[in-house]
Amino acid sequence: MSEILDIANEMAQDLFKAGAMDEITMRKIKALSLPPKRAFRPEDIRRIRKANHVSQAVFAAILGIGKTTVQQWERGEKKPSGPAQRLLDLIDRKGLAALG
Repeated sequence: MSEILDIANEMAQDLFKAGAMDEITMRKIKALSLPPKRAFRPEDIRRIRKANHVSQAVFAAILGIGKTTVQQWERGEKKPSGPAQRLLDLIDRKGLAALG
């Protein structure tokens, strides 16, 4: 499914560049191309952080949150919010380099 969405997104970008699609339609297509929000379990968060070879403190700084929040996520005491879920998903799929 992801490959089909990628192809559709590329086609839409070409149509937009050619002037055959307006900006509003292009924004709607981009929104459809976003991956669905994922629920992250404590072990998922720990795996993502360790796969990127960073401490809890560094991971927290990268995400713009406190170290305590990362600790609470990894212990299952709290769950990441919507924006944090998107960042975790991006880091999980593409690594920390995707944020730089």
